[in-house]
Amino acid sequence: MNLPNLLSLARLLSVPALVWLIMNGRMEAAFWLFVVASATDAADGFIAKRYGARTVVGAYLDPIADKALLTAVYVVLGHEGLIALWLVILVVFRDIMIVGGVLLYQLLAQSIELQPARISKINTLLQVALVAAVLATVGLGLPDIGLRTALELATAATTILSGIWYVVEWTRRAANMEDA
Repeated sequence: MNLPNLLSLARLLSVPALVWLIMNGRMEAAFWLFVVASATDAADGFIAKRYGARTVVGAYLDPIADKALLTAVYVVLGHEGLIALWLVILVVFRDIMIVGGVLLYQLLAQSIELQPARISKINTLLQVALVAAVLATVGLGLPDIGLRTALELATAATTILSGIWYVVEWTRRAANMEDA
């Protein structure tokens, strides 16, 4: 197992600890663990691309670790009343839709190489920024100057736009499969 895959695995393994920290009010520790886990996402992609260390395992492990981290953190922060439940539902629904779409497409077409759209990358960045802002406000005592509300609204908008992009892209590809 190469370094990018080890970083993805570490991110995945950080999820239970992060959930435990949040559920037990250890928000400062949760903030720092989330920062480190999020940094592994940037690092594993950079290393894999820069040094030609892409693997089939990494192609599956990285998005699984990403979805597990963000979904778990959103659910627990929603449970704790720190992120609006409507946003948690929206984020989780989009992720379920994406995973379900990928599985369905794999069943029908046997293969999918779907690169995330720019809006999806922006959405992920905003999701991470919102969690960091929530944990920094609660865990580090930083003042909330309206950033959380702005990030919630931006995250909601990009979650919706990203979900629409995936539906349109899959519909286009499905129509092309039927024409072939």
